[in-house]
Amino acid sequence: MRKLLILAAAAVGISGAAQAADITGAGATFPFPIYAKWAEAYKKETNIGLNYQSIGSGGGIRQIKAKTVAFGATDAPLKGEDLTKDGLIQFPTVMGGVVPAINVPGIEAGKLKLTGPLIAEIYLGTIKKWNDPKIAALNPGLTLPEANISPVYRSDGSGTTFVWTDYLSRVSPEWKSKIGTNTAVQWPVGIGGKGNEGVSASVKQVANSIGYVEYAYAKQNKLAHALVQNAEGNFPAPDDKSFQAAAANANWNEAPGFGISLNNQKGAQAWPITSATFLLIHAKPEKPEETQAALKFVDWAYKSGDQLALDLDYVPLPANVKDQVRNAWKGVTDPAGKPIF
Repeated sequence: MRKLLILAAAAVGISGAAQAADITGAGATFPFPIYAKWAEAYKKETNIGLNYQSIGSGGGIRQIKAKTVAFGATDAPLKGEDLTKDGLIQFPTVMGGVVPAINVPGIEAGKLKLTGPLIAEIYLGTIKKWNDPKIAALNPGLTLPEANISPVYRSDGSGTTFVWTDYLSRVSPEWKSKIGTNTAVQWPVGIGGKGNEGVSASVKQVANSIGYVEYAYAKQNKLAHALVQNAEGNFPAPDDKSFQAAAANANWNEAPGFGISLNNQKGAQAWPITSATFLLIHAKPEKPEETQAALKFVDWAYKSGDQLALDLDYVPLPANVKDQVRNAWKGVTDPAGKPIF
């Protein structure tokens, strides 16, 4: 809880009353810990702050469309036609993993094994108890309580929900047909929490619960997590190496705006629920100086922020992808048609 409070304090520091030169952004909670760290370091170097509202991907998309911020942040990449329609450019900033955080008395982090189909059944409400025979069969020797499972989900429009439901749709035909993939879905069972922060707090408070959060939140709040079987049948630990393994063979050009999925990728050590997180800016911003300041911040993060990302178990983008993103920024122009970066 102490570290959660530290993060909350950081939020005040980067999202309080903006100064004239501050950069404004809003959206995904998934990358908030690293954006807070980057903002702190960037302000020390440049005296320019970041006013970032950690309100969820849906809110970030709405705010950038409304032109109330210099950038919106989302974990659910927009499709090419939506980018074109709204005059937006999309690019990734960093990669990370989503983990099933658990609060099962007596079970430590990394001891419980789950598969994607089992997680889907838990969230569909067909597996109701921790000692269900299907879970027990996967965990011989682990004492599982005869207790009702309390699933926790995101109550707000969430890119983390998009990543989670995209993964479940890839591994469970039943989930795909009944629930599907989206930033918000009709949950058959469970309780809601707002943001990665809210889900983390709920899992911590509710015994025998399970929720999905970005790994940094689980780690910083000392939440136990389950291991998840990957596409190769292995159970890797969630960390920067397994997240990098998931991205090793990614083709960033296969979707407009770099909007690829890293879920359930091949690779012996690949963590199966991995995602990039994205920023959205206007290709022809009404206030080009604000967008230019945002791009300078991201460029600094690309050059100087990799170690800060690794410290929080995020994965920096490969150098060649960063170069591709910088090339895409040439499409961001001022009213005279001149590139602003």
